[in-house]
Amino acid sequence: MTDWTRLLRDIPDFPKPGILFKDVMPVLADPQAFAAAITALAAPWRDARIDAVLAIEARGFLLGAPLAHALGAGLVPLRKPGKLPGEVREQRYALEYGEDALQVQAGALAPGARVLLVDDVLATGGTLAAACALAQRLQAEIAGAGVLLELAALGGRARWPVTAPLQAALVV
Repeated sequence: MTDWTRLLRDIPDFPKPGILFKDVMPVLADPQAFAAAITALAAPWRDARIDAVLAIEARGFLLGAPLAHALGAGLVPLRKPGKLPGEVREQRYALEYGEDALQVQAGALAPGARVLLVDDVLATGGTLAAACALAQRLQAEIAGAGVLLELAALGGRARWPVTAPLQAALVV
């Protein structure tokens, strides 16, 4: 299997001075690395009977679609406000300097659906916690969450609000 982790890039001072950004895009650009990364992301969930993968905007979409396919599940996008047609449900959450929100189309999930949340990187954990809260408001059963990369030093795992597993394909 291809070592997809060798393609991760460090980008200093992005998006702000003093931040070391972990760029996953080179992994996605390499077909063998991308396939290996999806295999690693899917492995803990193969027997979890996932009904839907809830993919968090934006890079979570890039992982969520092939992951949902690999697990034989549907895909439900969690979007920033104003991007989804029709009636939506919203979960607001705090950022370092302000506030943001995630939305999902009303009726996108049947009550009791087993869902897997997915994003590219777990950093401070705010976005993933908001996604979890939104799924709970839809009466979904949270099977867990999967991220390609966890930045352990930022402590995001501590904000994971449920007892369901939170799996990272790579922890740095």
